[in-house]
Amino acid sequence: MADSARLTPAPPAIHSELGLQMHRWMVLSRVLEDRLFALWKQGRIRGRLLTGRGQEAIPTAAALAVNPDDFMCIMHRDMAAHLIRGTTAETVMLHYFGKATGPSGGRDGDIHFAEWERRNFPMVSHLPDSFPIALGLALTSLLRRDRAVTVAFCGEGSTSVGTWHETLNFASVFRCPNVFVVENNQYAYSTPADRQYRGRLVDRALGYGIRGECLDGNDVMAMHEAMVRAIARAREGEGPTLIEAMTMRMDGHAGHDDAAYVPDELKALWRARDPIERLEVRLREDGAASALLESNWSAAREEVDAAVESAWGAPDPTAADLLTRGVFADPA
Repeated sequence: MADSARLTPAPPAIHSELGLQMHRWMVLSRVLEDRLFALWKQGRIRGRLLTGRGQEAIPTAAALAVNPDDFMCIMHRDMAAHLIRGTTAETVMLHYFGKATGPSGGRDGDIHFAEWERRNFPMVSHLPDSFPIALGLALTSLLRRDRAVTVAFCGEGSTSVGTWHETLNFASVFRCPNVFVVENNQYAYSTPADRQYRGRLVDRALGYGIRGECLDGNDVMAMHEAMVRAIARAREGEGPTLIEAMTMRMDGHAGHDDAAYVPDELKALWRARDPIERLEVRLREDGAASALLESNWSAAREEVDAAVESAWGAPDPTAADLLTRGVFADPA
């Protein structure tokens, strides 16, 4: 189990402009997912719902560190990465409502969505099967010499799968421009980390001859600085980096899960490390007015309200659409 000794002890200096930008995206991610959860409980969203409450700092830091031409293999707790990369709250709602104009055309209302034109690859449920995809994208960039970097995310539970090790080994040998981020929320569904592996995940980087960093995944500034370093190394041909970001999901594995298996004291410890609240404290200390922070919350609520109203009234897919659109190649 993680403890404070494993986390970055001294937070980096904060800059108000970047900090406010990070705050905006983390707040929008949380407001959007909280609304999705409410809609799911009302039965307006079908299937399952997985959220990233408490982990917003990790995708925010990563997505603000990459370039538009870089690739991201986004996981189910990384809503902020979608938003920062250009996916709108309305697009997310269209997807979860199963609408014809959503990213999947109404075929899926779950977490499997992304917009490829933004160089975002959707989650693959069999974790970490997005890792070899990220490896292929990075290898392509390497062969084309276009200097694009690919960032991929997974949870700590999937590091026990052979695919994870094979990907890191290949990326190391060929110095592929990858950044691999492990969101260590300490429970692979209900299985605690100490029942999955011994030692620290970041130490596995040494075994593959690559750089590794372990840090507080709820410190958005520390995460951002680590991502900037890793991306720069990858872009300059220095190979991949493994980042272990310590965090905790504050909701269950999915909407149906109350996470009763997590000790109350552990929940309380990480609730006190809420990434948004921590950033707000530091921004106020840096002179940011409370009104600026509240305006981010107000703007997020207005944006999500508008997204729900617009998406709910959008057309549903027809049977013909589902049978033909996106299934067969355009003969033209």
